[in-house]
Amino acid sequence: MTGDRRKLLIIIGVFLIAYFLPVDSPRLQGAIIEAVYMVNDYAREHVLLCLIPAFFIAGGISIFISQGAVLKYFGAKANKFLSYTVAAVSGTILAVCSCTILPLFAGIYKRGAGIGPATAFLYSGPAINVMAIIVTARVLGPEMGIARAVAAILFSVIIGLIMHLIYRNEENEGGDLFIPEEEESRPLWKNALYFAAMIGILVFANWGRPIEDSGIWAWIFNAKWILTGIFALLLLYIIVSWFQKDELKAWVDSTWDFAKQILPLLFGGVLIAGLLLGRPGFEGLIPSQWVETLVGGNSIGANFFASLAGAFMYFATLTEVPILQGLMGAGMGKGPALALLLAGPALSLPNMLVIRSVMGTKKTVVFVALVVIMATIAGLIFGTFF
Repeated sequence: MTGDRRKLLIIIGVFLIAYFLPVDSPRLQGAIIEAVYMVNDYAREHVLLCLIPAFFIAGGISIFISQGAVLKYFGAKANKFLSYTVAAVSGTILAVCSCTILPLFAGIYKRGAGIGPATAFLYSGPAINVMAIIVTARVLGPEMGIARAVAAILFSVIIGLIMHLIYRNEENEGGDLFIPEEEESRPLWKNALYFAAMIGILVFANWGRPIEDSGIWAWIFNAKWILTGIFALLLLYIIVSWFQKDELKAWVDSTWDFAKQILPLLFGGVLIAGLLLGRPGFEGLIPSQWVETLVGGNSIGANFFASLAGAFMYFATLTEVPILQGLMGAGMGKGPALALLLAGPALSLPNMLVIRSVMGTKKTVVFVALVVIMATIAGLIFGTFF
């Protein structure tokens, strides 16, 4: 009877919402359009070139990297300096958003990575990459670019260590399990080249247009499809020459498992984020003027609100820089701007929904709270000196 009552309450709730929905409201109509546009933009800009390569990388991690290898560098009993260094630095090479990092995080976490290094990697990946730092320094000033780089690397390690300390008992239980040595079907260098080829495709296929039309970044952008093609041909050669048919089938099956788990949550979260906040530069149900009003100056409230708002908004890779440029031009303080830079790209509502499905509600709440609190503190300190 409890189940029937729950269903009845849901039906009544949906009916009341549908009955009293102010469909003639221009703001509601605009928010609905924004939600649809945001899903459309996400499907066009991120699925084919970002998410699909990321899913295949995660599938490869799950199948071709042994659990023993993962535990050696990221496990609960691994050398802490090595594991956190690798976790923090490895994320910086991927120009990915808070959603594209999810399949990679799920891959290493489900293969036995400790909660500390795994969450360090989860934060580091979308929070910092070489292009983001350079564009931030060029557009928002060198002090902002340096602060973002230093704070993001430190945050990834600190957040990971705190997560490890909070959940160390769970990790110790998992770390005591006996894991037999697995015979490698290929030399380590072949597996490394296989993953390097996929990462090359992911990085160069998504290489953004630089601000200036000269220099190394502009050259890479102009040659991005040639470089992507080279890595794709290398991957094709590796697959044909080094892999067995049953290995390829297992890889595809694992990739599909990640895709069917993550994609529905991602699109649902993007739809909700678009409805509430709209795309960058457009209006959702929450007026952007409220955001601009609340993040002026350098108060604790302004920094906290910037962190919290950024945590729930979705930022495609590098889009946070022009958004912040506009907000700072409208009176946003430098402290809240840094706070949003540190929380926004690393988190989003779709990101939180998927993280919850991977490591549970409690760990997700702790991780999100750590990101928001530390971003607030960093923004407050930065705004005091700059």
